[in-house]
Amino acid sequence: MKIAMWSGPRNISTALMYSFGNRTDCAILDEPFYAAYLNATGALHPMREDILASQPTDPDVVVETLVHPNRGKKPIVYQKHMTHHILPDYSLDWMKTVRNVFLIRDPRRILASYLNKRAKVGFEDLGFAEQIRLFEFCMGAELDPIVLDSDDLLRDPGGVLRALCTALGIEFQRQMLEWPKGPRKEDGVWARHWYDAVHQSTEFGKPPAVLPPIQNDHQNILDQALPIYDQLRQHALRVS
Repeated sequence: MKIAMWSGPRNISTALMYSFGNRTDCAILDEPFYAAYLNATGALHPMREDILASQPTDPDVVVETLVHPNRGKKPIVYQKHMTHHILPDYSLDWMKTVRNVFLIRDPRRILASYLNKRAKVGFEDLGFAEQIRLFEFCMGAELDPIVLDSDDLLRDPGGVLRALCTALGIEFQRQMLEWPKGPRKEDGVWARHWYDAVHQSTEFGKPPAVLPPIQNDHQNILDQALPIYDQLRQHALRVS
């Protein structure tokens, strides 16, 4: 089974990748389209040249690695994706070969976390428009996408992961609830800039606190992102 986890930045996506990476039967892949995205857009991200040198920059070559039948000779392959890395002219047909899961988070939390790492942020940096576009593609193709809210996961990691595994048709493994401290060999080269908090962790963080306030100059981002989050939230996985 190949699982594509679609997330925006600053959305506990790395912790969830580590969770799946701690399974005995799962190989993990970290943001395989990142270099292709930087190459196509010219975006000035931290460690840009290192990222470009570390991955294929042709999205078609990336897709070939994603549809490979058995990466690492493990029965499950978990792909962590940033939705904004998928540009409008990229073919989405390969998504029909994977189980697609959409990891969502309240944009107020994403904004607060993102601004701790970069001084400036735009709506396009957060991946909401691409996330709903990819979700609607899955719905239109009858791919039965799963939606997972990170707030729910932090409130009840065991219950939500069990429900996710059931929805995916795989067995829950208790070791998904924790992982060794420090980096993983599968981390992208950008990990030393972005993953410091996850590298200090051994489990999912505390339940979400009160929503952070949003500064006036970021209100326009929230006005665009919040309706998309609310739309996806309606499909979020529930723990029975």
